[in-house]
Amino acid sequence: MRHWGLHYMEALIDSLVSRYPNLEDIRGTITDAARLLIERLSAGNKILLCGNGGSAADADHIVGELGKSFSVPRPLAPEIAKNLLEVDSDRGRYLTTVLQTGIPAIALTHHTALTTAFSNDVDARAAFAQQTLVYGRPGDVLWALSTSGNAENILLSAITARAIGMSVIGLTGTTGGSLADYCDVCIRVPESETYKVQELHLPIYHLLCMILEETLFTS
Repeated sequence: MRHWGLHYMEALIDSLVSRYPNLEDIRGTITDAARLLIERLSAGNKILLCGNGGSAADADHIVGELGKSFSVPRPLAPEIAKNLLEVDSDRGRYLTTVLQTGIPAIALTHHTALTTAFSNDVDARAAFAQQTLVYGRPGDVLWALSTSGNAENILLSAITARAIGMSVIGLTGTTGGSLADYCDVCIRVPESETYKVQELHLPIYHLLCMILEETLFTS
């Protein structure tokens, strides 16, 4: 990572902790998660995300922040812009003005036909694990959200991810639950009640999205 990126990351984490002082003790874990994501994305890998209930909504929220501009411009690569114009000069010109470079991230919570078919035909508990097996590749990252860290479908997905050579980042409550055992990095916010855990998850994943964008798209 570039030195300016390190300084910027620390400044963002300082800002987060100033707003949420109870996160001071986990700032090192947040930094570790950011470094892992930057390393894997810089190598051309992608992120898979999963969660239940409010955490499912958070997984989708993260994908929304990563798939388009969040806080800084994300211009197309010149080669892509050139190719668009070659394929269709009129529509290609329009696409060069609206398309933005994204960070590849897939929420495993929205493939309704697949998850319901697998749940009906096989076992709903392994629906996220099935998708992890299908979409995951060695070097990818599973970003698993669970307020308790004990949701069985999340655990099965994490085990599958590890088995195929993916890294796992957990975003949990204070204990980390069983999920912590399968994580390369587990961010355990200092709360145990579900809504309080989720209230702290949001500023953390916003911070990580901002760090990724600034590191990958700003020179």
